Amino acid sequence: MYDFDTVVNRFGTSSLKWDIKENELPMWVADMDFLVAPPITAAIKKRIEHGIFGYSVLPDEWYDAIISWWKRRHGLEIQKNWLQFTTGIVPAISCIVKRVTNIGDNVAVMSPVYNIFYNSIENAGRHTLECRIPYDGNKYSIDFVALEKVLAHPLTTLLILCNPHNPIGKIWSKDELAKIGALCHKHGVVVISDEIHCDLTEPGKKYTPFASINDECKNNSITCVSASKAFNIAGLQSAAVVVPNPILRNNVVRGLNSDEVAEPNCFAVAATVAAFNEGEQWLNELNAYIAENRRTVKDYLARIPEVHLVQSDCTYLLWIDCGKITKSSIDLCNHIRTETGLFLSNGAGYRGDGNVFVRMNIACPRSRLLDGLSRFEKGIKSYKE
Repeated sequence: MYDFDTVVNRFGTSSLKWDIKENELPMWVADMDFLVAPPITAAIKKRIEHGIFGYSVLPDEWYDAIISWWKRRHGLEIQKNWLQFTTGIVPAISCIVKRVTNIGDNVAVMSPVYNIFYNSIENAGRHTLECRIPYDGNKYSIDFVALEKVLAHPLTTLLILCNPHNPIGKIWSKDELAKIGALCHKHGVVVISDEIHCDLTEPGKKYTPFASINDECKNNSITCVSASKAFNIAGLQSAAVVVPNPILRNNVVRGLNSDEVAEPNCFAVAATVAAFNEGEQWLNELNAYIAENRRTVKDYLARIPEVHLVQSDCTYLLWIDCGKITKSSIDLCNHIRTETGLFLSNGAGYRGDGNVFVRMNIACPRSRLLDGLSRFEKGIKSYKE
């Protein structure tokens, strides 16, 4: 049994998440307040003990670890030459947008969605074309008629898919992914599938890799994967791009190298290999712990009638509907932080209907979670008043 209850003091560690005032509690950016899996620490220590940290190449172990993980864990057969190292999924997406679209093109997203997608699109001189995911007051479901309209626009050349979806916590079904793939193929739209949250699923729930659906999806997609979210190693700058189609792959590889985001560092390689080869039991226990945190939040929020928790089967990020008391999640989050010290992500940045939602990171020891929930309740009460 691994320990997820111990509270680790992260002040003074140059942590983006914890660069806050002493009385504040950050439950916003997506990194976890848990120590990493012991095999990862051991692998990094071993690499440190060597004492020389020069330029690195990718060993066969890196490829083998990723290929083995996706085959046994997710049923996707990846060939070695499909894989390309990159320093992160966001740098990869920003690069790919520039390589597979032209200035002025539309890049489609299904909103509300991870806010940095918009930066990758708009900083490159492309236009974001949103297809809102309809919300019925309880759950989100894709409107495929609306999606086809967005994809059929003559300037739409790329869809950035979040699979599983951040922030709504949705695992897309095989049928949903197949429909998305068919529409993109029909209208000549390439798919980037960001699958960084794929290993953070509720026990008993499985995500489906977009490229595993059928040959149509496989050959029209670029999949971004990483151990960084599931194993809490985002600071090591490590990810991979999977591109089965050789024409797309040549374009992507040239772009990643041109943008200088394809150079591996020795610690990223060691950590990734250890995570995928030796971290499975740790991850299973982590997912069980986060599942219990989800249930804790659901039970707690049931006594706050002004808010509604959207059901989540994946990620450690919860999407909370506050539409009964606010039309501005920015104002609400600022109020809660000022009054209680609790730092949440406002939903406005995710666009779509995010202006009445907040996002809460629950990847923390339960004692810290309960502290956050108490602050949240206090903040909602004082905001109402």
